[in-house]
Amino acid sequence: MASPSLERREKGAGKSEFRNQKPKPENQDESELLTVPDGWKEPAFSKEDNPRGLLEESSFATLFPKYREAYLKECWPLVQKALNEHHVNATLDLIEGSMTVCTTKKTFDPYIIIRARDLIKLLARSVSFEQAVRILQDDVACDIIKIGSLVRNKERFVKRRQRLIGPKGSTLKALELLTNCYIMVQGNTVSAIGPFSGLKEVRKVVLDTMKNIHPIYNIKSLMIKRELAKDSELRSQSWERFLPQFKHKNVNKRKEPKKKTVKKEYTPFPPPQPESQIDKELASGEYFLKANQKKRQKMEAIKAKQAEAISKKQQERNKAFIPPKEKPIVKPKEASTETKIDVASIKEKVKKAKNKKLGALTAEEIALKMEADEKKKKKKK
Repeated sequence: MASPSLERREKGAGKSEFRNQKPKPENQDESELLTVPDGWKEPAFSKEDNPRGLLEESSFATLFPKYREAYLKECWPLVQKALNEHHVNATLDLIEGSMTVCTTKKTFDPYIIIRARDLIKLLARSVSFEQAVRILQDDVACDIIKIGSLVRNKERFVKRRQRLIGPKGSTLKALELLTNCYIMVQGNTVSAIGPFSGLKEVRKVVLDTMKNIHPIYNIKSLMIKRELAKDSELRSQSWERFLPQFKHKNVNKRKEPKKKTVKKEYTPFPPPQPESQIDKELASGEYFLKANQKKRQKMEAIKAKQAEAISKKQQERNKAFIPPKEKPIVKPKEASTETKIDVASIKEKVKKAKNKKLGALTAEEIALKMEADEKKKKKKK
C-alpha cells in the first residue's frame, strides 16, 4: 500500500508537468516540422561530449589488390596523419596485402572507427586519397555498390558498365554534378562519396543501368527534380506529374509457333486401348484364311499399287505430247467509209501550204510580174 503523502506528491508532480508543457501552435504546418531549414548543420562531436573515452579497443582490416601497393606506399604517411588527428592508428602490411585501423585510449568519438574502416575500403577500391579522406567529415558518407553479380554474361556486363561511364566519362560527370557525389567505377564495384541523398540516387542509377535501363533517363528526371526543388511551393507536393514516363519500345514479342497444340478437355478416364493386329485381322476375316490365301491377297494388293503407279507415270509422260491451246485468229476489221483517206483534199492542202511559205508571192502578184517582164522585153527589141 502506498502512503497518502506519496500519492499527493505524485499528483502534484503530474500537475506541474502539465503546467510546464507549452501549448502547441494550431496553425503550424506539418511539412515545416519535417523539413530541415537551409544552412543548418549538426554540431560537431567533441571531446567534451565523451570525456572518458572508449572502454574497448575496436579494429578493422581489409585486403587490397597488388596493383594498389605502389600508390598506398606513397600516400600512407598522409593516411596516418589524417587518422592520428582523430586518435586512430593505421598499419599497412605489404606481406599480407592488408590495411588495419584500430582505436586507442585517447579516441573519444565512437563512430570514427567506422569512418576509418570506410577510408581503407575506398583506398583499396582505387579511390584517390584526396577524395577518400573526405569520409572522415560528419556530413559525408560513402557507398560501395557491387555490380559484378548483377549480369551473368561478361560481354554484356562490360557494355553496361561502359554505358554508365559514357563517352569520355561524360555520363559519369553529369551524374556527379547532379548528385554532388564523387563516383569511381573500378572492376566489379562502383564507389561513391557524398551526401546521403546523393548516394541514394547514385545507387538507383547504377542498379538501373545494370538492368539495361539507360542512365540518361534517370539523369533527365534528376535534372527536373533539381529545378522543382528550387520552388518553395512545390517542395511539399508530389512530383510524379512533372517526371517523364519512359516506356520500353524495343521489347521483342515472343514468336508464336506455326502449329498450335490445342489442349483437350480433361477426362478422368484413360484413353481406349488401340486395336492390335490380331483384332484387325479378326474384324476383316483374314485371321481365318490359310497361309497361301493370305500370300495371294498380299500379292494382289502389291500388283494393284504397281498398276496405279504405272498409270500415273504414263499420264505425266503423255502431258508433254498434248499440244497447247492456240489463241483464236482475230480477223482485221474493214475500213469504214468515214475513216477513208481523201487523197484529192490532201493534195489541195499541200499546194496551199507551199504557197503560204514565207516570202512566196500570191497568184495575182505573179501575173503582174509576168506582164511587166514582157513589156521590158518589147522595149529592148
